[in-house]
Formats: sequence, C-alpha cells, structure tokens
Amino acid sequence: MSRRVALLGSTGSIGNQALDVVRAHPDRFEVVALAAGRDSSGLRGQLDEFAVRSVAVADPVGAAALRADRPELEVVDGPRAASEVAGRDAELVVNGITGAVGLEPTLAALRAGTPVALANKESLIVGGDLVIAAAELAGGRETYLIPVDSEHSALAQCLRGGRRAEVGRLVLTASGGPFRGRSRHELSEVTPAQALDHPTWSMGPVITVNSATLMNKGLELIEAHELFDIGWDALDVVVHPQSIVHSMVEFVDGSTIAQLSPPDMRLPIQLAMAWPERLAHAFVACDWTRTARLDFEPADHGTFRSLDLAEQAGRRRGTFPSVLNAANEVAVTAFLAEKLGFLDIPELVEDVLEAWDATDPDEPTELDHVLTADGWARDRAAQVLSRRSAS
Repeated sequence: MSRRVALLGSTGSIGNQALDVVRAHPDRFEVVALAAGRDSSGLRGQLDEFAVRSVAVADPVGAAALRADRPELEVVDGPRAASEVAGRDAELVVNGITGAVGLEPTLAALRAGTPVALANKESLIVGGDLVIAAAELAGGRETYLIPVDSEHSALAQCLRGGRRAEVGRLVLTASGGPFRGRSRHELSEVTPAQALDHPTWSMGPVITVNSATLMNKGLELIEAHELFDIGWDALDVVVHPQSIVHSMVEFVDGSTIAQLSPPDMRLPIQLAMAWPERLAHAFVACDWTRTARLDFEPADHGTFRSLDLAEQAGRRRGTFPSVLNAANEVAVTAFLAEKLGFLDIPELVEDVLEAWDATDPDEPTELDHVLTADGWARDRAAQVLSRRSAS
C-alpha cells in the first residue's frame, strides 16, 4: 500500500531529491500535495509529472496563474499556504522548506497527527519546545519526528544498536566546508563564490554558506539535542572531510557505532520516507574494494566562531536559538549580496545575541513568542548592518 505524502519545498534541493525517491518507488509513495515558493517553472514541471490534489504557493500572482491553467487543481496561496496542505490528507509530511518559515507547517502537521520527515532544521532551532511538545502529544518524538539531515539520520540508525541508558555521547561529523584548515587571516577576503564551492555536498546557498562558517553544524547540535533528548555534555563535533561517516554513537563501554554511506541526500531522504523500514533500492553505495581513507580531526572553534555561538544559544534554550537563527539568516543573505564580510557573519550574530540577552526574554510558550523573537532579531540585525554600512 502506498503512503500519501505532502512535500513542502518541492522545488528546492531536498524536494527534488525526495521526488527522485518517489520515482524509484512509485508503488510505495503517492504525492498528494506540493508546496513551493517562487520557482513556478519547476513547480509546473512537477505538476505535469505527479497527479497531486493540492498545491500551496506562497506567491499570490503565481497562484492565480496556476488556477487559470489548471482549474481541476486545488491551489492554496498566501503565507500560511504550506501549513494548510501540511495539516490534511497526508500520511507523511516531508518538510524541505529552508528557514524559519518552515516552523509553522511542521506544527500544523504534528497537530494534525501526521509524522514529519524533517529536513527543516529551523523548526527545532526556532521552536524546539513547541515542536517537541506537539510531537509528544501526537504520539512521541521518535515516531512523529523523523530526521532527514544525514547526520541525524545516521544517529537514529546508530541508536538502534543499544539501549538509551548505554549511550555515552553522540558525535556529529562535519566536512569542514571549503575552508577547512585555513586561518582567520586567510578568510578575511573570502567571496560568496568561494563559500558556495562545497567540496562534497550539493546544497542550497544558505546551507552551503552555513557549512562554510560551521554554523550549520552548530544548528545541527541544537537539533540533535532536541531530537534525541540528549544532554549538551554528551554532544560533540569532529571534522571528517570525506563525508562518508555521517555521525557516530559512542556507548558507555567505549565502543562506537558509525553510519557510513556516500554523500548523497537521497539515501537519508529515502530512509526517512519509509521509516523505520529500509527500501531495497540503492541510489549509490560505498565500494569497499577500493582503497580509501577516513580522516578525523577536531573542529577549529577559534577560526569558526559560529559553532560556539550556536552551542551557547542552545544551552540557554528559550528564544535564544530563534534569535541566533534569524540573525544568521540576515547575515548570510548580506554576505551573499556582498554587503558583509565572511568573518563578519558571526560578529553580527553575536551582537544580536548580546542585545537580546539584555532584554531578559521570557521562555516561549506559544508560536507568537518565538516569531516575535525571530522578528526582533531580524530587525536588530538589519540595524547593525545599516550602522556598519554607514561607518
């Protein structure tokens, strides 16, 4: 029997690779809804191929054009369009939306009792307490929050190898990005093109820059803390440039279980969509008859300060991760537009976090609370950028 799937962020990197999984298993998955941003040509191609029932489009103009061309299709538009399709008629929601806007659709799906294959890490960064509470109410985070990120998929697989009481620590691997081994001085003139030239992964621009700054790994630490209910002192990061070992679980007796596969996101996406089952189709696999090496080294916290900023925000909990994420999104956008230097990204984020600390923020209990913190941080970051430009 096929599983009805709503795919959010369908025209992005995760969305397109999720559709590769559907193509490989047409008897297992039926795409009933798509949600996309502004890539109208990509969305139309998907609608030609998949007989979906509903489509969510953030852009009202694009939605009007779709209604005129495809009167048989239900078209939902506006800022809550993705949330509307996430909360109905699906047995699984794949959330591949980039950024904090993915939080509300995650909550909508969970509150409708639908499991979420979660690639939108910001859902847990921005609204971790709210998302975990909704997942537990639906039936448990291990059933209703299925990790898509390769690192968290690896951890979920490795954790099958022992009882929770036997877990010593979770070790996330980082490729190190395109600037591994460089000093701060060597990074002072980095361009967006250089930051987007990732050595092993093909991803969207924001997550690629986050990988270059190691902010992405910091956000993944927060995500692991929330997903697996593990204490901060039992979380660690090591740099592994080959991106073959995706993460590891070290047990209390000193033994370690690691998950290995080529750096291809279709593998963890396929596993998440069929979880807890493994489907008999390998997009790629390691060739163990060939000579290869696996290197590991400590992360350079001094050069890549974003990693520590993320951990500090995660340890403080509340709205601090939301402020961290929002400020970073503004900083990365400014860097890509060549309005901010590479090394200035963590400086801007730290400035915003320090200003938020001075406001003595409350613990978030509603979606509006984290969205208020998110909006405040974006405004504050824009002000800091304006001051920098004026000086």
